[in-house]
Amino acid sequence: MTFTLSAHQPAYLPWLGYFDKIARADVFVFLDTVQFERNSFINRNRIKGPGGGQWLTIPVRQKGHLRSSLRDTEMDDAQPWRDKHLRAIATNYAKAPDFRAKFARLEPLYRMPSRNLAEFCWTQLQFWLAELQIDTRLARSSQLSELGKKSDLVLDLCRHFDADHYLSGALGRNYLREQDFAEAGIAIDYQSFTPAPYPQLYGAFEPGLSVLDWWMNRADPGAGFPS
Repeated sequence: MTFTLSAHQPAYLPWLGYFDKIARADVFVFLDTVQFERNSFINRNRIKGPGGGQWLTIPVRQKGHLRSSLRDTEMDDAQPWRDKHLRAIATNYAKAPDFRAKFARLEPLYRMPSRNLAEFCWTQLQFWLAELQIDTRLARSSQLSELGKKSDLVLDLCRHFDADHYLSGALGRNYLREQDFAEAGIAIDYQSFTPAPYPQLYGAFEPGLSVLDWWMNRADPGAGFPS
C-alpha cells in the first residue's frame, strides 16, 4: 500500500490538471508559504468567450509582494475586479447548461471580505473540490512546522506525512533532487495530464482553461471529476 503526497501553490480558478494532482494523492498540501510569482497562475486563469481564451486576473497590492509569502499577499480591492470577473463569467456563460443555479452558487465566493489572496484561493478550492467530488485530505504549509525550500520543502513534506510517493508536476524535473528522495525511500512520479475534450461554447475545443469552463459547460456536474 502506497501513500502519495502532492502539493501546489494557491491558484485562482485552476485548470483541471491541478485537480488531477489532488485526486491522485492521499494528501494534498496547499503551499501558502511560498513566494508570489509574477505572470503565474496563482492570481489568474483563462475562461472562454466568443473570441477564445480570456484572462481573469486578480490584482495584488504591489508593495513588497514579490518578497513576501503568499499568506501575506493581499488582493487590491481598490480595483473593482470582483464585479468585473463576475460580469465576465455571466456574459460568457449565460448560455451554458443550468447557468443560473451554478452562478448563484459561485457568486457568494466573490463576496467574502478577506483581502488575502491565499485565503481567497483556499475558500474557492473547497468549493471546487466539493463540486468535483474529490475528498483527498488537505493540509496547509502555513500550519506545519518549519520547512525547507524547493526540493527540501517537498522532501520535508513527504517525511512529515510519511509519504512514500510524491506526485510532482512536470516542472519538478527542473529542481527536485531525485537522489535525496531515493535515499529517503520516496518515489517520484511526474504528472502527465491531458484534459479529455468536452462540449464548449464558442466553437472548437480549447484545452487548458480554468475548471470554471468545464464546470459551466457540463450538463451533469454531479458526475464528479473527469477521470
